Amino acid sequence: MDRTGSADLPLHSGRVPDWLAERMARMSRVLVEALVLHYGRHEVLRRLAHPFWFQSLGAVMGMDWHSSGVTTTVLGALKRGITPGGRQLGLYVVGGKGLLARRTPDELRIIGDRVGIDAEALIRASRLAAKVDSAAVQDGFELYAHSLILSDDNAWAVVQQGMNADARQARRYHWLSEGLGSFVDSPHAAIEGPNQGVILNLTDKRASRARAAQVELVSQGPDVVLGALRKLRPQPTPEPVPFTPPLPHLQMPVHEEVTRDDVVLRRLHGTLAAAAEQGPRDFAELLLTPNVGARTVAALASVAEVIHGTPSRFTDPARFAFAQGGKDRQPFPVRLDVYDETLRVLRSAVDAAKLGNDERLQAIRALDRQARRLESVVSAASSGASFEALVQEGWKDVTELLPTDAPPRRPTGRPGWRRRVARKQLELPGMDEETKA
Repeated sequence: MDRTGSADLPLHSGRVPDWLAERMARMSRVLVEALVLHYGRHEVLRRLAHPFWFQSLGAVMGMDWHSSGVTTTVLGALKRGITPGGRQLGLYVVGGKGLLARRTPDELRIIGDRVGIDAEALIRASRLAAKVDSAAVQDGFELYAHSLILSDDNAWAVVQQGMNADARQARRYHWLSEGLGSFVDSPHAAIEGPNQGVILNLTDKRASRARAAQVELVSQGPDVVLGALRKLRPQPTPEPVPFTPPLPHLQMPVHEEVTRDDVVLRRLHGTLAAAAEQGPRDFAELLLTPNVGARTVAALASVAEVIHGTPSRFTDPARFAFAQGGKDRQPFPVRLDVYDETLRVLRSAVDAAKLGNDERLQAIRALDRQARRLESVVSAASSGASFEALVQEGWKDVTELLPTDAPPRRPTGRPGWRRRVARKQLELPGMDEETKA
């Protein structure tokens, strides 16, 4: 599978507060259920392997719209949301950040015993994906998070992330089993992170001769290698082949605030116009949900695009932060009443669709269709509101500013508390043995 894009992700620290983590888990569950109902399990894996969609998913769920924390938070929410009743969906999430990543093989074996998947093949795929991005792609980023999302027919996607602490940057790597012919010949579905200039990428198709030469040298034993090194004379270093980032390239800025340049305003106007035209009266009648406010319908329109939109629709992830707001109050704070009402309407629509009544779910899909239709007729020059006005509208009626971070953990070293482990390159257990075999 060829790469589908790259992006710059500023490295942020901190922990997601409980009020958001719990809601993100519920939102991820209902969104995955809607995707499975409409498009099937494999489409969920394809979406997660797309870096633009992944970033937009985090934004529509209320997470920071641009930071590295989107990766671990979204994957954590998916794991919490999908794990209960995973057999019903036929989807599972294993791994995570730090020590959780090292438990991936054990988690896969447990799932294998329960549902009969080929756990050993998935463990090998997980280890090779981590090994390739830690050793074969030497781009200055050390892996610290690794998650594998799988279906019960052995299809999978891997999302893992590395950090460059000196540059305060993160890079996210996306893998997809569909169409994967080799783990060492351009295997990534996408790599997302800052352009570091020249890197050593032994998985590039152009490096096939270099890979073959390395295997040949190793197979001939150390004497041949040492003899060749003794014969070498100092020579000018050849010009390296510049690394060309795959297109399209998603450039996530360093600044935290959402600005006018971060949003395709035409698309945002279309979403809001669709919400205004189809709700709240008509929408409430179809969903049999009284008192659904305009803000909730607007949030549902953004959620509908995440479910039904094509890849070209997600080049501006910041736009999806206008659905619920952002954890760090960008572009405006998350309003729990709107978030909870959005969750309630989605859950009602999905549950009804499971029983054969998909009218409510189709009503949400109609919002996405209407938004795209109205994009061509609504603009900032006509009836569309300015970017500043939309941000001010989001701040309107905000009565409570929720905490943006979870309370800090107690200092390590006390009895009963886990000691801090020095950060180092992530390698899954048994990785070296597996690759040598």
